[in-house]
Amino acid sequence: MIKCQYAGLSVRRILINPSDCHTIRQLSWGEVRRRLLKTKNALDSKFKEDPTGDHGGTKRPREPSSEDPESRREEPSVKAAKQTQKVSVSVSHGEATNTSESFGHWSQGLKTSMQDPKMQVYKDEKVVVIKDKYPKARYHWLVLPWQTISSLKALSEEHCDLVKHMQQVADQMVQQCPDASSLRFRTGYHAIPSMSHVHLHVISQDFDSPCLKNKKHWNSFTTDYFMESRDVIQMLETNGRVNVKEGTSELLKLPLRCHMCRKDIPTIPALKEHLKSHFPR
Repeated sequence: MIKCQYAGLSVRRILINPSDCHTIRQLSWGEVRRRLLKTKNALDSKFKEDPTGDHGGTKRPREPSSEDPESRREEPSVKAAKQTQKVSVSVSHGEATNTSESFGHWSQGLKTSMQDPKMQVYKDEKVVVIKDKYPKARYHWLVLPWQTISSLKALSEEHCDLVKHMQQVADQMVQQCPDASSLRFRTGYHAIPSMSHVHLHVISQDFDSPCLKNKKHWNSFTTDYFMESRDVIQMLETNGRVNVKEGTSELLKLPLRCHMCRKDIPTIPALKEHLKSHFPR
């Protein structure tokens, strides 16, 4: 018998592709079977010893375990424990941020802006005036009290003098505006503001701004959703609080209508084009 140069594990390759060895026909069939069995045993032993189950990129199916059902039953409780731990950490963090007056949420953005010197236009011991970050007209300022007041509903009779001062500052802003003679202004509050911290809008009525984009923007300034500052002052003097009518939020869904001539307009682009006739540059 001629000794094959592909001895040992290479017999597996020879048997798969006999053309790789020109002496394969000279091996006895018994010798071939013995070497094949030796190769198979060696491979099986290797698979059993590999804890990762990675056998050349082929994953073996996971054998069912009697512990799996119990593990699966425990998963929800473990998950709940993790969630509880996460919530407790969040609550603790929330308490810390409240005491330090963190302004991370977008609705708290005004509290950050009013502290920014670049945004401030005027300030005194009671209020600060800032430029609206997303102005809805050529001139759009916000008058904010330094005192923390979350919304109109938080106002009471004791705030009456403060609200009057806010209106006085708003009037001063209009008077010093270079286009005050050619533009009309309104001062007022949104009945249901999206931003926390009460703020008085001082806005020119041209509404010439790329930030005015939709019906909600328009109706929030041109319907009764926009509460006149002097009406708010009167409510505080008379009732000691501000009344917001039920269904006020529905005003934001009204059809587009020009606030000057009351003409119905189908779209925001058409409305902006129409406004040019009332407020030419």
